[in-house]
Amino acid sequence: MSFRPLVFTWFGRTLAAVLTTVSTPEAKLAPAERHRLTVFGGLAALSLDAMASVAYGPEAIVLVLAVAGGSGLGFTLPVTISIALLLAVLTLSYRQVIAVFPEGGGAYGVSRAYLGRRASLVAAASLIVDYVLNVAVSVAAGVAALTSAFPSLLPYTVWLCLGVLAIVTAVNLRGIANSARAFIVPTAVFVGSIVVVILFGLFRSQPAAAVPTAQVETLQTVGVLLLLKAFANGCAALTGVEAIANAVPSFRKPGVRRAQRAEVVLGALLAVMLIGIAVLIEKFEIHPVAGVTVLSQVTTASLGGGFGYYLVQFATAVLLALAANTSFGGLPVLAQLLAQHNNLPHVFALRAERQVHHYGIWFLTITSALLLVIADGQMNLLVPLFAIGVFVGFTLSQIGMVRHWLLRRSDGWRWRAALNGFGALLTGVAAIVVTATKFTEGGWLIVLTLPLLVWAMQQVHRAYRHIGSQLELGRTPPPPRPHRSLVVVPVGTVSRLTRDAIAAALSLGDHVEAVHVTHPDDEAATKKFLEAWEKWDPGVPLVQLHDARRRLGEPLVEHLREVKGLQVFVLIAEVEPEHIWQRLLQNQRGAVLASALRRRTNAVVCRLRFRT
Repeated sequence: MSFRPLVFTWFGRTLAAVLTTVSTPEAKLAPAERHRLTVFGGLAALSLDAMASVAYGPEAIVLVLAVAGGSGLGFTLPVTISIALLLAVLTLSYRQVIAVFPEGGGAYGVSRAYLGRRASLVAAASLIVDYVLNVAVSVAAGVAALTSAFPSLLPYTVWLCLGVLAIVTAVNLRGIANSARAFIVPTAVFVGSIVVVILFGLFRSQPAAAVPTAQVETLQTVGVLLLLKAFANGCAALTGVEAIANAVPSFRKPGVRRAQRAEVVLGALLAVMLIGIAVLIEKFEIHPVAGVTVLSQVTTASLGGGFGYYLVQFATAVLLALAANTSFGGLPVLAQLLAQHNNLPHVFALRAERQVHHYGIWFLTITSALLLVIADGQMNLLVPLFAIGVFVGFTLSQIGMVRHWLLRRSDGWRWRAALNGFGALLTGVAAIVVTATKFTEGGWLIVLTLPLLVWAMQQVHRAYRHIGSQLELGRTPPPPRPHRSLVVVPVGTVSRLTRDAIAAALSLGDHVEAVHVTHPDDEAATKKFLEAWEKWDPGVPLVQLHDARRRLGEPLVEHLREVKGLQVFVLIAEVEPEHIWQRLLQNQRGAVLASALRRRTNAVVCRLRFRT
């Protein structure tokens, strides 16, 4: 059978399976559950980062080993297998993390429970940095693939990056389930394409088409440091493995079981693709060539340069751009947990109707956009910063799970603790090697950013703790007793608005006074107002405050400071125009007064809206 019919048949069956899965009736699900993830949806929403690493993980290994010539490239498969073993350790570990911490949080949750608050903040900071960088790197990589195919778009790199980021943000604002549905087909096409490349390559005795050749000279002997550096570089393929464990609450019930299955499927798929590509790299003697990616060379050797080749390249470019979605699924849930524990502003804990954490999504979008603009959309400027933080989180998570097994001593705790301990050793070594080798390439920025983030979260926690002590949170307060009150109404004219404001004030308390601020150059206006007030005589006392500096809030603030023993309410009457554009016509006096009173007095400020 020829290549094309086979490819079309395979993709037809894949798409049919996808459509069958997507069209499954959801009428019996509760409204909240409809906006959560299935196993397949979890892979599409939370694993794109890990899947897309197939495009640059093997290449990172080859680039390091190539300095030792052919003898160095012969270690591509052993290094990849060692990474796959670490992937297996991480997959099993995060499967246990999901069961122990169903509220999500991954490395942060484990560290908080077993390593203390400071270690948990380090893990959280590392995850935040990794999520932001993942968005920037993924978008830049996807656009780089596009501009490589169409060089005329190169001058618009930054705008293309921001456009892709806007699309991914818009999809995620509609809910994580909607983002999963949107990305199921690209994910299936990419995985299917890589599997086809591996299968065709394995059964070929000769390359389907000539691959680029390069002169390879032995510049360095193969040693432990070279292999460690290749291992550390290749570990970039493991970024994103923790995203599913961080977002367990986003899965449909039973969330733990679905998340565990998604984690195992992700680990298996990623291992098969990485090892398969490594086998083909050695089989076809692939070498690094300027301007041609390793995956492109492998695809050419397996499928030739026809339809299959371009399909793989297009699927890779699309998935690289969409890999940013992993962060949009993981960071908002992590930020929610941090906010619940008083380590981030509480707005990050707010959730919209479609189970969307708007503030976490917008934080991720804005910070990633700033990085893309600063780096001018150049992927190579961002990659050296990538993957350092995530290994810190990996290591802390593994150490935390070792403590978990030592404390719980449940069935099989010895081999589980040994597994996590071995994983902690591997990820710790990888973290040290990656940081050391990339420190001068921009890694110093991450080394500086992590402690700054930890310090900032500690300051937030300290502020919330102070507020909690002032509010006596956790204590039972004495029974409430009514206070004598005074309702103050700032007035400037005699009108229906003034009447409604004083009527509302009389409903709030028995003691009401109107306050009018006068200025030295407004004598005519002041006289006119007083005449109108005396003619109206609303039955409440009028207090006149004089200010020579034409200030709005200060005179009223000073007046209220002289009020003793009373609970003061200030009722500010404002016009609410019917149309939004008409709000530009307002003088904003009410907003200025409210801001001054809230900052400098203990008065209860009420803003009465008069709709026109």
